Amino acid sequence: MLKTFPFRRAGALFLALVCLLTGRAEAVEVSASAAVLMDMDSGRVLYEKNAGARMLIASTTKILTALVAIRDGNLSDTVKVSREAAYTEGSSMYLKEGEELTLETLLYGLLLCSGNDAAVAVAEHVGGSVEGFVERMNDTALELGMEDSSFANPNGLDDEEHYSTAYDMALLARAAMGNETLVRIASTRTVTIGGRTMTNHNKLLSYVDGCLGLKTGYTRAAGRTLVSCAERRGQRLIAVTLQDGNDWADHQSLYDYGFAAYPAKRMAQLGHELAREEGVPLIAADSFAWPLAQGEKLETDWKLDRPLSAPLRAGTRVGEAVFSLNGKEVGRVALLCGETLPPKAESAMNTLRSYR
Repeated sequence: MLKTFPFRRAGALFLALVCLLTGRAEAVEVSASAAVLMDMDSGRVLYEKNAGARMLIASTTKILTALVAIRDGNLSDTVKVSREAAYTEGSSMYLKEGEELTLETLLYGLLLCSGNDAAVAVAEHVGGSVEGFVERMNDTALELGMEDSSFANPNGLDDEEHYSTAYDMALLARAAMGNETLVRIASTRTVTIGGRTMTNHNKLLSYVDGCLGLKTGYTRAAGRTLVSCAERRGQRLIAVTLQDGNDWADHQSLYDYGFAAYPAKRMAQLGHELAREEGVPLIAADSFAWPLAQGEKLETDWKLDRPLSAPLRAGTRVGEAVFSLNGKEVGRVALLCGETLPPKAESAMNTLRSYR
């Protein structure tokens, strides 16, 4: 499979060049049984294939394991490896019963080496038991809106009660990419820590420009699974493929398509003037961008919830900018008064003083 990748890479680069020269992007197709390409900031799905099908997800499970562990644990904690953890089947960071490592070291082994042993050691330490940790995993999945997912273990070994969907895994990736510690670890290519040198299994870090991680996976029943994120020109996209024998190439094709066909249009930038009303500058209280295909255009509706009359202090909320696509709202940003409007009497006095 890897031998064919450079040819697929060349084809993807040619497609991207065609998109730039013609102003349009050709449709993309992948060999995965299920796939999703999502804009990270907006959550807009740019491509999908069987996105809601419940499937085995193998070691991409460890994205959720890491997210829960970082949230509920302490990276500097010392973890003593149990016999159960040391003898866990499948991919491994080669833990030994009784050895002691920091939780941070185990997380590197979890995300870089895809250590099933690391997953069990992390779960036992953070959750008190594997069962207790898995309960936290399922609670977190529900909090993230992963309605078609169920987790039975922290490492992704095949189980009838362990499954997710391409769409749900994209939601998980969005949450994971919002965690700086997880991104730091998942984007590391090679690290020496805790007496071990570990190399990331995720070859997209080398294959795809701007790749930030996240996680590979494989079991015989699940096939190859892959969740990744890439950034170009300030826009981040998330790609998920399940049961895909050509996942390295498919992720690159998805990114080349998505960045070309749906560039993010920045509609508001934190602290910048969006408009003027009666001579008063209206300032964006947050940033907002939306991926737009060729021919699409966002409409902006200004909604003021208070009159722009003195007295009014700079920074006071005065309304919202509402953004819509094809009549459907896709986002809104609060509007702040951009300058102080003093009381009229004070304004008049200042005017008199200026003539003296």
